[in-house]
Amino acid sequence: MAELLKDMYSKAFFNKLTNIFSVTVPSFNAQLFMERIYDGEWENRALKQRMKHIAITLKHFLPVEYGKAISIIKDSIQYMRRQGIRENGIEYMFFPEFIEMFGIHDYKTSVMAIEYVTQFTSCEYAVRPFIIQHQDKMMKQMLVWSKHTSHLVRRLASEGCRPRLPWAVALPALKQDPSAILPILENLKDDESEFVRRSVANNLNDIAKDHPKVVMQTAEKWKGYSDNTDWVIRHGCRTLLKKAHGETLSFFGLADTQDQVSVTVPVLEKDIIAIGDDLRFAFKLKVRHQQPVKLRIEYGIDYMKANGKPNRKIFKLAENVYPPGKGVAFRRYQSFKDLTTRRHYAGKHRICIIINGQEKALTEFNVVQPMVRKTTEYTAPLSTAV
Repeated sequence: MAELLKDMYSKAFFNKLTNIFSVTVPSFNAQLFMERIYDGEWENRALKQRMKHIAITLKHFLPVEYGKAISIIKDSIQYMRRQGIRENGIEYMFFPEFIEMFGIHDYKTSVMAIEYVTQFTSCEYAVRPFIIQHQDKMMKQMLVWSKHTSHLVRRLASEGCRPRLPWAVALPALKQDPSAILPILENLKDDESEFVRRSVANNLNDIAKDHPKVVMQTAEKWKGYSDNTDWVIRHGCRTLLKKAHGETLSFFGLADTQDQVSVTVPVLEKDIIAIGDDLRFAFKLKVRHQQPVKLRIEYGIDYMKANGKPNRKIFKLAENVYPPGKGVAFRRYQSFKDLTTRRHYAGKHRICIIINGQEKALTEFNVVQPMVRKTTEYTAPLSTAV
C-alpha cells in the first residue's frame, strides 16, 4: 500500500526536528513536545491538519512575543541549512502555517518573515490571508517581490495571488477583478526560472476561468516576446482551449475543421471495464482538405459522478500540422483506477474524439464494479494509414 503524504511526519522526522529545536529554542523540552504532537487525534488528522497542529504545538515552546518567535524560526532555518537540509521541503510548511495563524496582527514582521521563510519552504498558502486583509499593501509588496533576486520569492509573487489556487483559501476580490495581478505577471512572463514561468501560466489559467477576454488581451500583447513567453501563453490558455473558446482557437491557428477532417468512431478493446482496469481504445483520422491543417486532437470522457450525472474530462493527444490526405492512427489507454483526486463510479460512460474543439466521433462503454468482468473481443485493425 502506498504511503500517505501525511505520514512524512514520522518519528524519525520528529527526532530530527527536536534535535534542531534543542539547539535553537531556549530551554526546549523535546519529550514534552513529542507528547503534545502525538495527542489522541494525531492519527486521524489529514496532512494540512497535521501541519496546523505542529504550528500550534510549536507556539507553546516559543516566546510569547511574536517577533521573538519569528527570530527563532529564522534561526532554526539557518541551522537546518547548515545541516544540509535544502529548500522546498513541504514537510516544513508548518513554519508558514505559524505565520498565517499567529502573525496576521503584525503585518510588517509577517511580511519580512514570509519573504525569508518562502526561500526555504513555500508560503503560497500563508500569504493569502494577508492579501485578503491588506490587499492594496500586499499586492504592492508582491509586485516588489516579482523583481526579487530569489526565484522562490518571485514565484511566490505569482503563485500566492492565483485567484483559484488549489487547496487554498479563496481570493474573491481578485477573482472578480484581477487587474492587480497583471503587472506582477508582466514582470515574470519571461523569467529565467521555469518554476516561476509555470506559476505565471497557472495564474493566467486561473484568470481565464473568470475573465477570458483579459487573458486573450494579455496573450496578444505577449505573443512573440520569446519562446518562453509563448509557452506561458499556451499553458495559460489550456482551459480556454479545452472549452473550445472560439477566440482562443483562432489565436492559436486552430480553425473550424468542419468537413476538412474525417474521424472514425473510437474502437474499444472492451466495452465493459471494471473499476481499476484500463480503457484501451483506437481511432483514425484523415485530412480531406487540399491544404495542410493544424489540428489539436483530444479525447473526452464523460465520467459518471456519484449523483448519476456525467462529468466530462478532456485529455490532449497531439497538436500538429497535418498534410492533405494524411491518415493517422491513434491508440491510447485511460486508467480507471481510483485516485485521491478522482473516484470512479459504475454506470454508462462515453468517450469522444475532439478535433479543434469540435466533437467528431463518440461511443459508449460501461464501467462496473471489479467483480463483474464481461468483455468483448477487439478486432479492429490499427494500421497507420486510412
